[in-house]
Amino acid sequence: MYNQPVDSQAGYGQPAQSGGYYGPTSQQPPPYSSAPGAGYTYNYGAAQDMDMNDEDTSGGLMSSNFSEKSVRAAFLKKVYSILCLQLLVSIGIVCIFIFHKPSKNYVRKHPGTFYAAWGVTLVIMIAIACFEKPRRKFPLNLALLGLFTLAEGYLLGVISAFYKRDEVLMAMGIVAVVSLAITIFAFQTKYDFTMMGGCLFVGLIVLLCFGFLSIFFYSRIVSLIYACLGALIFAMYLVFDTQIMMGGGKAYSISPEEYIFAALNLYIDIVTLFIYILSIIGLARGD
Repeated sequence: MYNQPVDSQAGYGQPAQSGGYYGPTSQQPPPYSSAPGAGYTYNYGAAQDMDMNDEDTSGGLMSSNFSEKSVRAAFLKKVYSILCLQLLVSIGIVCIFIFHKPSKNYVRKHPGTFYAAWGVTLVIMIAIACFEKPRRKFPLNLALLGLFTLAEGYLLGVISAFYKRDEVLMAMGIVAVVSLAITIFAFQTKYDFTMMGGCLFVGLIVLLCFGFLSIFFYSRIVSLIYACLGALIFAMYLVFDTQIMMGGGKAYSISPEEYIFAALNLYIDIVTLFIYILSIIGLARGD
């Protein structure tokens, strides 16, 4: 919730003359003040709010806090509903390529379709992440996300076509368990992982450089280390992106209006985690 201006003459717990939010007279910044970059906000007064929310202010802070929790709960429900639909579509596409042999043989012989789908996912991801209108304007945002999901599902299907059926199913099961465990951990833990964005970004840069160097120094051991490192980094990203949606006392949170962006983040984390775990299983089994 964004705090409305407080009358400097009104005391704490008393209504401001201009109406609206009840708050302290110190004129501190609102706890969810806008910050640049894809709807992320910084919570300036998280610690102060945690203390003040325990007090009964006759419908002031308590009702504001209740309203914030209600909005955040509806936001989480919408994000996870979209995410589940994305994952079901992707699983369906992958199953086509691992159970239908003609489709499996076709994508192996026509790599051009893979690069076309990869280009579509890259363009849409940039459009949603970097521009506010495509990710907020309905129904454009849902159309773009749906197209992204289909293209990404096709990419996963092509990748899965080069692995054995049992390896793909094993990777799906592992990712499902790991993602569920990480999500529960992110909601239950008292540690704030939203402050680790910089460290995760550095880890991602290191991963990209490692992957580039592994092209010139290829070996199964190096590829296995690279896949394990990638799985670890994106597991941490899943914790980060889950907590960034929770709001409350976290240092950073995402605006409830950014449900498309939030669903996209979680989907990319889970999909990338699946690719790395599939690589680990394939390399461990000598494929």
